[in-house]
Amino acid sequence: MSRCAVFIDGGYLNKVLENEFARAAIDYGKLSEEVAQGTERLRTYYYHCMPYQSNPPTEEEKRRYVAMAKFVDALKRLPRFEFRQGKLAKRDSGFEQKRVDIWIAVDLVRLSFSHQIAKAVLVTGDSDLVPAIESAKDAGVVVQLYFSRRSVHQELLQACDERYEIGQALIDRIRR
Repeated sequence: MSRCAVFIDGGYLNKVLENEFARAAIDYGKLSEEVAQGTERLRTYYYHCMPYQSNPPTEEEKRRYVAMAKFVDALKRLPRFEFRQGKLAKRDSGFEQKRVDIWIAVDLVRLSFSHQIAKAVLVTGDSDLVPAIESAKDAGVVVQLYFSRRSVHQELLQACDERYEIGQALIDRIRR
């Protein structure tokens, strides 16, 4: 068995695309195939939260929600894609994603210990995933990380077996 699963932290990837690549529009199917590097892809898991809606929602909140719902719908139609929805928690300084890291960790460990994958490809920068990564490696899974140099935790870099910086060449190959 030589299958992989791709785990995309949508909030992280959005920030990287916005801050480093002028909000480049990418093809998520191409991204999945590119990072799988020729390995059979069991599935791609995309993790994100729906935009905040106040009660009643503003016109801008409605617009953002509808746009995200259309995006999620399009993702779900891609072959072997799953959407895992987190929750937004309102904080004094803005909003915070909840459950996204837990979803990633649960899926990574579950697929690793059930021997459904031999390789896990993560697109994230969060060190909260280090215990799940170490568990996946204990199960014999090779863990690859795609990251932005501007936004990655050193502990995460050290925990992964292989590291690939998200650069312009990759973005050019996966543009819509």
